[in-house]
Amino acid sequence: MRPQGQNGKGADAPDRKGEAETLALMALGWTLADAARADRLLALTGLDADTLRGGIGDAAVLSAVLAFLADHEPDLIACAADVGASPEALIAARDELTT
Repeated sequence: MRPQGQNGKGADAPDRKGEAETLALMALGWTLADAARADRLLALTGLDADTLRGGIGDAAVLSAVLAFLADHEPDLIACAADVGASPEALIAARDELTT
């Protein structure tokens, strides 16, 4: 049994959040590595370059990046393969960042 934190979640809850943020940052790097994909990210999410730069540590911005990938399965699969994760892990990271 895992120890419970003060908020009733397992003691590893901060670790899950940190892992989700790390995975989202890796996905963001992958997304921005291709100019056309980066332009599509900005167009579809409504983010601009300044908001993206300023939101690197913001769970909502990181979640938006993962949601962008989740909405286009070929990118989700390609990103997952490139960052060494499963597509399901990227979706779980998105879910963790939205809670």
